[in-house]
Amino acid sequence: MIRAERLSFAGLGAGDVDPEVRWFDRCDFAGADLRHATFDGCHFRLCSFVKANLVAASFRGATFAGCHFTDANLSFADLTATTFTYVNTGTDQGRTVLEGVRVEGAKLSGVTTERVVGLPLAFGMPRP
Repeated sequence: MIRAERLSFAGLGAGDVDPEVRWFDRCDFAGADLRHATFDGCHFRLCSFVKANLVAASFRGATFAGCHFTDANLSFADLTATTFTYVNTGTDQGRTVLEGVRVEGAKLSGVTTERVVGLPLAFGMPRP
């Protein structure tokens, strides 16, 4: 399985990401334009998607651990069976952050979350 570690895709487009890569570790996608990209089954650890355009992207079965999505646009994205979780760093810095995320029209069935910042509001869920 091909891995990408500490690479920057910031400000780039979907065509700039090797489709063979399945594991992304500490990669920067901040401000990237990944509309309609397919990342089904990929694993993302400690990656930044701050202000990324992920409209209509597919992340079916993907895992995000300790990733930051602040102000990212996931509208109409397919997040079916996606997991948003944390990395045990001993501090809150290992939590996935979904503050300010847009998810209008996104497919959210089967999404699981654990120790995520910005929930439940990011997914339109009422507070407990």
